[in-house]
Amino acid sequence: MNNTTSSSLNAAIEGKSETESLAILADLFPGEVVFSTSLGYEDQVITDFILKNNLNITIFTLDTGRLFSETYMTLQKTNNRYDTKIKVYYPQTDSVETLVSTKGPLSFYDSVENRKECCFIRKVEPLNRALKGAKIWVTGIRAEQSGNRHDMPQLEWDEAHQLVKFHPILHWSFEEVKGYVKSNGIPYNPLHDKGFVSIGCAPCTRAIQEGEDFRAGRWWWEDESKKECGLHAK
Repeated sequence: MNNTTSSSLNAAIEGKSETESLAILADLFPGEVVFSTSLGYEDQVITDFILKNNLNITIFTLDTGRLFSETYMTLQKTNNRYDTKIKVYYPQTDSVETLVSTKGPLSFYDSVENRKECCFIRKVEPLNRALKGAKIWVTGIRAEQSGNRHDMPQLEWDEAHQLVKFHPILHWSFEEVKGYVKSNGIPYNPLHDKGFVSIGCAPCTRAIQEGEDFRAGRWWWEDESKKECGLHAK
């Protein structure tokens, strides 16, 4: 697979709905399509697409060990709702022990480098394991979430992971996402009702104020241009 594959797949899903596009990719790459969920609004929409239509797509999540209790509750409610078991990946114990023992439990507040180190150990390395063997990586990215994501194509080649990424709801608005969740009775993280838009690790996520950027609540002590954890880095 390469960038040419992305072009041919774009043609295959052109004019199709989100669910139809996911079904086409699942049929073209049986057992090789995965979806990473953080259990936020956007990802719950895609989870519903996949499980309600019995699509052959593996759903997984990353448990960093620092998640909100509400996130774990959402995971449990989602598993119960769809009678499924979302696969959970954890960071390597030795790496977490070394990090916390040498730099303490809150080293990510001290520098961008420390924060990226923590993100790598708790998120990026487990993600790399989760993506091993996959040909298509489905995500819940939306264009309006940040400036870095505004010009993303809906289907793109990921050179770092050597696979194709598909963002089925890239062009959905936040109101469309929220409306779909509510109208379909989909379980969602109750932190969304308290001003949390993008929900990650508890020490690194806060609610946003009216008028703030969607990602303002993530790593709020850092410069805006640095606000990516490495999962979707180019």
